[in-house]
Amino acid sequence: MNSAIYMDVSGYIRSVQAQQKKLQLQGLFTPLSLPPYFSAKTLSNFFIILSTHSVTLRLIIISSSSSSSSSSLSHRFIFLYLGAEFTDMRNVGRLGIHYLHKLNAANVPTDLIEKGQNRVIEASLTLIRERAKLKGELVRALGGAVASSSLLGVPLGHNSSFLQGPAFAPPRIREAIWCGSTNSTTEEGKELNDPRVLTDVGDLPVQEIRDCGVDDDRLMNIISESVKLVMEEDPLRPLILGGDHSISFPVVRAVSEKLGGPVDILHLDAHPDIYHSFEGNKYSHASSFARIMEGGYARRLLQVGIRSITREGREQGKRFGVEQFEMRTFSRDRHLLENLKLGEGVKGVYISLDVDCLDPAFAPGVSHIEPGGLSFRDVLNILHNLQADVVAADVVEFNPQRDTVDGMTAMVAAKLVRELTAKISK
Repeated sequence: MNSAIYMDVSGYIRSVQAQQKKLQLQGLFTPLSLPPYFSAKTLSNFFIILSTHSVTLRLIIISSSSSSSSSSLSHRFIFLYLGAEFTDMRNVGRLGIHYLHKLNAANVPTDLIEKGQNRVIEASLTLIRERAKLKGELVRALGGAVASSSLLGVPLGHNSSFLQGPAFAPPRIREAIWCGSTNSTTEEGKELNDPRVLTDVGDLPVQEIRDCGVDDDRLMNIISESVKLVMEEDPLRPLILGGDHSISFPVVRAVSEKLGGPVDILHLDAHPDIYHSFEGNKYSHASSFARIMEGGYARRLLQVGIRSITREGREQGKRFGVEQFEMRTFSRDRHLLENLKLGEGVKGVYISLDVDCLDPAFAPGVSHIEPGGLSFRDVLNILHNLQADVVAADVVEFNPQRDTVDGMTAMVAAKLVRELTAKISK
């Protein structure tokens, strides 16, 4: 890509950023008419330029002419969503909704929008359904598996109260799982290369769905449906790659509904995430376990690693009968926590693992850095010694945008996924 094109596109990006910052516009679609020399061949380089400006984007290409040329985009417009760290990240979650309001204001028929949304949703779920079906058939054909972990990425970050980076975590975790710096065997001897131990059904395209104007009530249902699609393919059990912690609510709901009753939950986190409605958002990552307990999807909820808890967090814990184990008493509680037996009398055990349960010395790549946490070996001891039938799990809140250059936290998150895989599969 020559320097003239680079300067042209880079200058455009800077001008849009400055305009957004001045007007405080977040989550809006900005139309960009591409210059004639900007061909499809150079489109991939556009992403490289954007990365140098710390820009988050979504591209929707629509034709504005009858030209059928595949080599040139000169007569097309790109609606470009630009977001950067200077924006108020709490408002970025309105991406797509703003655009929908614009369409409504332009008198676009509601049924046209809804039909389009339905097509995108169905296509998204169809991909998950068919991949899960294929992986399930493979595992059953090989035989011998009672339970098999299956990765499902849910790259959602807009319900985070601080930074949105967890939306970018699933591909980074996958990359680290298969990194050549380590082998494919878990500490307990499970071989990840065996599809009877681990399969992958891909990511639910959360941002693409939201770009169509789908709101969170509907999005949470879509997430639940995708989890159920994985569970329909026995012996697959969902291991979810987040994403912020708001995804735990629709995932646990799906698991409970699919199994026909409540589960016990082991929740490792620096925060209890049990606010009734944090900052007015009932789906906030800080409110996920309030929704779970209100819905009756869990019988017992054990929260381990807590070291940032407010009065409301404690009151909500008492209201729902939550067993909260704070780090200030961890030395006293260690023996109990490293010898847990859960799930008797219910449909199984769900493990929710927020990466910030770990001390930031072990995992700096998180949105909410909270010193005084668990060591990595503390977490593994709790997981390895747990006596339970683990029916599903999630690893959430890894933020690649705050990770070290060498991807230290990505490797930590990957190791947690690997060991959870061994715990689930049998």
